[in-house]
Amino acid sequence: MNNHNHHIEILSRIANTLETRKPKEGITNNKSYVSELFNKGPDSFLKKIGEEATELVMAAKDGIPQRIISETADLWFHSLVLLSYYNLRPEDIMLELEKREGISGIEEKAMRNSNKT
Repeated sequence: MNNHNHHIEILSRIANTLETRKPKEGITNNKSYVSELFNKGPDSFLKKIGEEATELVMAAKDGIPQRIISETADLWFHSLVLLSYYNLRPEDIMLELEKREGISGIEEKAMRNSNKT
């Protein structure tokens, strides 16, 4: 397996683990941080996404590569929690990015806006 596929597989494995942390049939599981986020509902992980995005911006302004990496990992992780909560997968995001590949950002945004009307 090439390195690129290995990295995508990591996202998939994390998503699989997150699925095991979701409450099942009314049974809440408080044995993990992720279980707590799921049990508290969207506001809990949406707040974390906002916090992590802000911390990433601050790390980027400081220009410290390791902090940028760390804060990006935190943001991605909490985004994976969000995806799992809404029964979405990282593969869904990869497919969307693949559709956008090679299209100018201006053109892609115009296509999205024209589909809204």
